[in-house]
Amino acid sequence: MADSTITREQLVKLLNEDLSREYQSIIAYVNYSQVLKGAQYMSIAKELEKHAGEELEHALLIAKQIDYLGGMPTVTPKPVKTSEKAEDMLRFDLDNENETIKSYRERVRQCEALGEYALAEHIRQILVQEQEHQIDLATALGKDVPDVTTPDQRA
Repeated sequence: MADSTITREQLVKLLNEDLSREYQSIIAYVNYSQVLKGAQYMSIAKELEKHAGEELEHALLIAKQIDYLGGMPTVTPKPVKTSEKAEDMLRFDLDNENETIKSYRERVRQCEALGEYALAEHIRQILVQEQEHQIDLATALGKDVPDVTTPDQRA
């Protein structure tokens, strides 16, 4: 989808997908922070609790922007993967953050193409925290931070 041809209605639809992903993150972070076992995971479990609160703030902000654009915020989260293995849970979180960052980067461009500069700025603020989450998770997994700078070509 060319950014310059997006409509407000399409933006609402995409923001609702983002909102579903925020709900997914809240649920995953709440769950994972409580079920991670092992001394090596205690500090990251505490960090995941903090992430859950930040994701709730993101969900509220996105819902408010959907309402501002005349849409109805969704109430349905994307599916949450679970595992008995701590590394799997952290990997699921990292994958979700990578997807979220790609989507929000695209959303900033789309908002600006529509002249919705304040909304683009709100999403930039969310991006700062999402990238911090990405760094925390990659570090906990002993990985380099994934490069998600290439815009998603599927849209």
